[in-house]
Amino acid sequence: MTRLGTPLSPNATRVMLLGSGELGKEVLIALQRLGVETIAVDRYENAPGQQVAHHARTITMSDPAQLRALIEAEKPDLVVPEIEAIATPLLEELEAAGVVRVIPTARAARLTMDREGIRRLAAETLGLPTSPYRFCDSLDELQAAIDAGIGYPCIVKPVMSSSGKGQSKIDGPADVKKAWDYAMAGGRVSHGRVIVEGFIDFDYEITLLTVRARAADGSIQTQFCQPVGHIQVSGDYVESWQPHPMHPAALEKAQDIARKVTADLGGQGLFGVELFVKGEQVWFSEVSPRPHDTGLVTLATQWQSEFELHARAILGLPVDTTLKSAGASAVIYGGADAVGIVFDGVDEALAVPGTDLRLFGKPESFVKRRMGVALAHADDVETARRRAKEAASRVRPRRVD
Repeated sequence: MTRLGTPLSPNATRVMLLGSGELGKEVLIALQRLGVETIAVDRYENAPGQQVAHHARTITMSDPAQLRALIEAEKPDLVVPEIEAIATPLLEELEAAGVVRVIPTARAARLTMDREGIRRLAAETLGLPTSPYRFCDSLDELQAAIDAGIGYPCIVKPVMSSSGKGQSKIDGPADVKKAWDYAMAGGRVSHGRVIVEGFIDFDYEITLLTVRARAADGSIQTQFCQPVGHIQVSGDYVESWQPHPMHPAALEKAQDIARKVTADLGGQGLFGVELFVKGEQVWFSEVSPRPHDTGLVTLATQWQSEFELHARAILGLPVDTTLKSAGASAVIYGGADAVGIVFDGVDEALAVPGTDLRLFGKPESFVKRRMGVALAHADDVETARRRAKEAASRVRPRRVD
């Protein structure tokens, strides 16, 4: 796709996003800057992306009948899954019939919609290094898997979830039932299945943003952004920075792993590849065929953010992964369960040198719901991290009674 039309005209290039949270919102903005007509779909009304798109649609995206009806009615040129809970078999059917092109591919959407598909692909098909793992369908199976070799400590995650929901660390037998119950409550879809992973003693974890984009000669080339370091609490990202320093041998291994897994998934677009690193050793963790939450930092660090890279790549346009500046991001939580909260201290936050904010516009807040992010750039990562955390701490969300 190298010809772009005019929005809201018969010649429009139309892109539908399935999932319109804060990451989808930035993708939609990047697409609109290139003159694309956008359709934002989500499970609830007034999602962040729906607030900026040309068209907003609200359906249950895991319902094949609803999803088919919407795609057939809207006739998008591209369908871009932005969350996991989607009727991916229907997308495969529509793609095979030539009805629509799915980003990066319908197969990739299916494999990555749950942790089982992508883990089996990485470890069993591609032979990539991963932590030891088992899939379990009951509390008894979870306990048996731990006893049979996974051991303590270990990590339990629902096979389908996002942003660390339902993920927990098990340090001993007393934690097993609590972890199972938390996983069942935190999954995107009621699935009754978890992955339990043996704990890796890693030095740090990174997200390697990997872009498959069309080159001038028409071939698909793989490019990498500088590594993104991050901190997670209970599986949820709270802080990220770029670039994260790595031993050259570890970086080479990380890029090789990312290249192999994204090449197998195929298609065009940006992938967030999560990796564990210890010295020169690298283990594959997960991959998302879309912009990654830790990559919000690229809004401050790169000439083209991960969202612009994704938009350009899926449209068949050249990309530039060049780093502009060291930078960091820090999450702003809602702090309360309420509808229509307000944010105090925005002026104080933006008074921190080299900072910016993104307040996502989510209509409903929860205590631990990500409602915004502070961004900072600086000459070095340490300064940027201090600035981002300081700016985030100055924003005070509150309910209005």
